[in-house]
Amino acid sequence: MYLRFTSRTNADGSVVRYVALAHNRRVDGKIKPDVLMNLGRVDQVDVEGMRRLAASITKHFGGDGDGAGVEAGLVAGAGPLEVVDARSIGATWLLDGLWRRLDIAAAVRTAADARRFTTNMERVLFALVANRAVAPMSKLSAAEWAGEDTVIPGLASMDDDHAYRAMDLLVDADTAGRVQEAVFFAVANLLNLEVDLLFFDTTSTYFERDTEDEGEDAFRRYGHSKDHRGDLPQIVIGLAVTKEGIPVRCWCWPGNSNDQQVLAEVRDDMRDWKLGRVITVVDRGFSCADNLAYLRRAGGHYIAGMRMRDGNPLVEQVLARQGRYQQVRDNLRVKEVRIDGTDVRFVICHNPDQAARDKQQRDDAIARIEAELARIRDQRERDAKRPVGDRTRQRNEAAHVRAECALRDHPSLGRWLVQQPNGRLKVNKTKIKVEERLDGKYLIATSDPHLSTEDAALGYKNLLEAERGFRDLKSQLLLRPVFHRLEHRIRAHVLICWLALLLVRVAERATGETWRNINRQLGRISQVTLAGPAGTVVQTTPLRPEHKAIYQALSVQPPARVTTFDPR
Repeated sequence: MYLRFTSRTNADGSVVRYVALAHNRRVDGKIKPDVLMNLGRVDQVDVEGMRRLAASITKHFGGDGDGAGVEAGLVAGAGPLEVVDARSIGATWLLDGLWRRLDIAAAVRTAADARRFTTNMERVLFALVANRAVAPMSKLSAAEWAGEDTVIPGLASMDDDHAYRAMDLLVDADTAGRVQEAVFFAVANLLNLEVDLLFFDTTSTYFERDTEDEGEDAFRRYGHSKDHRGDLPQIVIGLAVTKEGIPVRCWCWPGNSNDQQVLAEVRDDMRDWKLGRVITVVDRGFSCADNLAYLRRAGGHYIAGMRMRDGNPLVEQVLARQGRYQQVRDNLRVKEVRIDGTDVRFVICHNPDQAARDKQQRDDAIARIEAELARIRDQRERDAKRPVGDRTRQRNEAAHVRAECALRDHPSLGRWLVQQPNGRLKVNKTKIKVEERLDGKYLIATSDPHLSTEDAALGYKNLLEAERGFRDLKSQLLLRPVFHRLEHRIRAHVLICWLALLLVRVAERATGETWRNINRQLGRISQVTLAGPAGTVVQTTPLRPEHKAIYQALSVQPPARVTTFDPR
């Protein structure tokens, strides 16, 4: 940063000189000066004031400047500069650049154009999304965070009323998914996303309360919890993502909804977006015949996981077919099977590494069961030598029964046991033989006649991207706990988390870094406000090479070195 002098010659031949604060930046390999602030004509500038300010900055930060000049500035009446404010800016500045670059701000403003507020609700909404990505907390704490702890460009302050108003606006604007649709197409156009494969899955999130909501339209209900908290009310959340992991759309349903009920609604909602030819990828929870038939409406296709242990005769017929496997990857072999009377193609996938792990886990479980059964049997044989009415024998028998019941009801060991007519337990040899056939295997079905076997298998494996999205929502973005009880506020909270996940995924895809690392690196950039008798300076701490690399990868201009220069 330096002082830049320019001159202009008047008609009478006099020369007028001007001074400005400027810095150089590189554009297409060439140095281009940028004017930060015009200070006016040289003959009208408060030179002494500028000297006092320069002396104060030098004294505060140190340097090799002339000590006599510092003393002269202090004698002239200038005092040292003090740090009056310091806030983090690096991560929020990056997210704001992505927010604008992906036209999310424009999409929100367009959807809410009919409503007017004294506060910029688009900025408040961005603050809530940025908080969810950078330092997730409640909406009340997020309002304080945005006003005191970080820099939100274009937003001086906000309170909890602003936060709740922005959430209500978001839900109203997203009727029929209008905001999500506008946001996704902006992202798809900018990043050239391919939406030929669409991955969908569901999860649940629970609420820390004793009872569920009452009424026919109750939202927080008891249901099948994927977090293993069936004792708490919950809601069900659906997420559709692309094969790159970019979230496309999210849904919320009452907690008692099941996977078989919601797929038709998802298919209809995505059909309205007119994405073209899309193959929907779902896991085994959605693979009932009615759902798969619905996915084929209007020329659609699917890749679906199939349940192999339900006794389905069609699945048994597929697994019984002989044939050679085709090597796709080091840990994946595939075999296509066609069944007469249906145009659905079945693909048996086999992972040799997983097969070895399945066998080892089963062998360990059987060894543990046999050891426990042998212990109980030996103890019974010893107790048989005691008198029939002996109390110790009776207590031991009751303990043996409890041990057998615990073994039978064990969540992972009980599946390998069968109870005999006399009540005793033994290892189920038939079950073991059936499971040996399925070691390392999973079965998928596809209705697309043109999709190769390899692409079908690898496409189904990419369903992990949806599961990864849920994992990040619950761990990094702290979807839970949900500090809301009203349905529209809960939906707004999920939408805010979805927008944060979208920004995070775009940042990870462009930089090749995890968001945890990006957030940690950019969290070291701060904006500092210095004030003193000579004036006020707001500047950003110097950027390191790793900071510049992140901004450059995302085509976001980093924050300026000096944002305010106000000499008195």
